Amino acid sequence: MSQTIEHLKCLIIGSGPAGYTAAIYASRANMFPVLYQGTQPGGQLTTTNEVENFPGYPKGITGPAMMLELQEQAARFGTDVRDGWITKVNFSGSVHKVWVNETTEIHADTIIISTGASAKYLGIDSEQKYLKLGGGVSACAVCDGFFYKNQEVVIVGAGDSACEEAHYLSKLCTKVTMLVRRDEFRASKIMAKRVQNTDNIEILFNTETEEVLGDGQVVTGVRAKNNKTHEVLDIPATGFFVAIGHEPNTKIFSNYLKLDDTGYIINTPGSSKTNIDGVFVSGDAADHVYRQAVTAAGTGCMAALDAERYLAAKD
Repeated sequence: MSQTIEHLKCLIIGSGPAGYTAAIYASRANMFPVLYQGTQPGGQLTTTNEVENFPGYPKGITGPAMMLELQEQAARFGTDVRDGWITKVNFSGSVHKVWVNETTEIHADTIIISTGASAKYLGIDSEQKYLKLGGGVSACAVCDGFFYKNQEVVIVGAGDSACEEAHYLSKLCTKVTMLVRRDEFRASKIMAKRVQNTDNIEILFNTETEEVLGDGQVVTGVRAKNNKTHEVLDIPATGFFVAIGHEPNTKIFSNYLKLDDTGYIINTPGSSKTNIDGVFVSGDAADHVYRQAVTAAGTGCMAALDAERYLAAKD
């Protein structure tokens, strides 16, 4: 049972660019927001070594440093930033109820969900090693492709997103090798044709990643295996891109909020509103198209403004 009940004007769940931007706007509107950072304080961006495409940082900045700056900015205006994660919610009544770490019960007039989405990885030890080192493993070509200009890279995936990312990389890199596990793409015909017609993209069907090769600091290649012939191939590469999808961190809300087939929260077009009055969504929890820090920040602003207007209409 809950030991304490706290009443809040505005609760923000999640601490990426969307959550912190919502916090900045909500604080400045005297909504006295409380933000719970969740299981990954700072969100996906904390796994990014260099951020060069967020406006206002001409020299670039690391993902963790940028998140600390956003946190400081939110705190400066009065946001109460807390450790902990939401373990249960109940949006069935007029009061929005959430539980933190299964101990603290919170009743909130407005809730802004900024829980983001997590990139799916293969789970290979060597992949995780170089991901943590920031040495050549990425799940976002638009974010990190620039760092591999005029180099050779490998990308894993067979869907539309994988084809789109491979095509994006082909404009920057000298060669892109695409590993497809089956004997055909899952992508739409138009996207598959686009990569097949690109000269510097080599597609290896029936091929799976065995190991990400490196020198202990950075990626130097990828060991792949043909799952039909069992032939093993070492592919020289300085970058390894994983494009096998994202999983939105929304399961906890599924009994109350409308989700699409892949688990993303469905918002009213042109707003951050969900199907529950007083509950708003921002960032990658609702965005499976752009998935950029700057677009997440923009929707964080929208969510705070929508929440403020919702409260004003109730006064």
